[in-house]
Amino acid sequence: MTKTIRICAILGAAAVLLATFQQGQKHFSEPASAASSERLAPQMVVDPFWPQPLPNKWILGATIGIAVDSRDHVYIVHRNQDNNFATQEIGLDNAVAECCTAAPPIIEFDPAGNVVNAWGGPGQGYTWPDSNHGLEIAPNGNIWIGGNGGADSHILVFSAEGDFVREIGLPGEPVDSNSTTHFNKVAEIAIDPAANEAYIADGYGNKRVAVLDVATGAFKRYWGAYGNRPDDAGIFYDPDEPLPQQFVGPVHCAEPSNDGLIYVCDRGADRIQVFRPDGTFVKEAQVARNTRGAGAVWDIAFSRDADQEFIFVADGSNFKVHILDRDSLEKLAEFGDGGRQPGLFYGTHSIVSDSKGNIYTTETYEGKRVQKFVFQGLRALSDHNTGAPWPDGEIN
Repeated sequence: MTKTIRICAILGAAAVLLATFQQGQKHFSEPASAASSERLAPQMVVDPFWPQPLPNKWILGATIGIAVDSRDHVYIVHRNQDNNFATQEIGLDNAVAECCTAAPPIIEFDPAGNVVNAWGGPGQGYTWPDSNHGLEIAPNGNIWIGGNGGADSHILVFSAEGDFVREIGLPGEPVDSNSTTHFNKVAEIAIDPAANEAYIADGYGNKRVAVLDVATGAFKRYWGAYGNRPDDAGIFYDPDEPLPQQFVGPVHCAEPSNDGLIYVCDRGADRIQVFRPDGTFVKEAQVARNTRGAGAVWDIAFSRDADQEFIFVADGSNFKVHILDRDSLEKLAEFGDGGRQPGLFYGTHSIVSDSKGNIYTTETYEGKRVQKFVFQGLRALSDHNTGAPWPDGEIN
């Protein structure tokens, strides 16, 4: 009798897991438009068992930065201050319950999803951000982080083990998109290893891309939308009006590609602008252009083929990931939707790819997690063609 009950329990649990898994899967890589069988897009499938459970009864707050190193170790940064948790979530800290406590702000996972290191927070010789935001790994293994809180006008650099290396800029400085000494509310950082340059999405206060020397932290150059001199005046985005000549902001990412282009997320205008490294404007496109408020283009990652044929766009407002053709910036497919189950999202914030083409996403707000999507190969869009084109003007 006991054996029968155990078998039934196992089968019941498996059925629940399968149903949850399928609910997430039905949204994966849905084609964006009618297309010929020659049109391909990556097929991504969630790994519901990655990462492994955190040790020490740790939990995550709003998870707002992610990077992958040369070993395919995944680093995340989250907000572990008390105001990122409900009272019931941190019972252990308050000595009222057995679970839980906030994890250190920076966590390193191995490829299997095990925690191998965790560190970060205020310390001697530097000012920890009021609201840490974004994370990048330099070729030498150093960790770069920014912040978008009230006094966050600086960048911090640490070793992979968490030892303080450098503070770039000064905290507490005002908005000034033409400053060459400080930043204002940096969103993301990306490093071009060939040029040894760091591209700063600067960001929530300032409205520009800034470029630094990785070895010294020295300021090199900056630009605004279309390569214009940036202007700090507030801009309102209206999808029925011509696109603004300045970044609406936040300028939420600035990612260098292998072929020497820089892809910039102007989140508030639902657009990606593409530049040469000197700030010369090349082209732009919008994604989900009728999205207002927090915008649609939150972060991007490139596919890991030699040509970086595809761009994955994290869309935190619409709770999904868009897949674009990098050359044309045309939308091909998407995966995800709003929800709590594996493969669904709430506040899709940051995105990165590993050497095998897998994708990792973080979620802010109450999403508070990191997810892994396994690359299953390329799939012809017509395999699941709905025949329903996007509304006119969806991709410009």
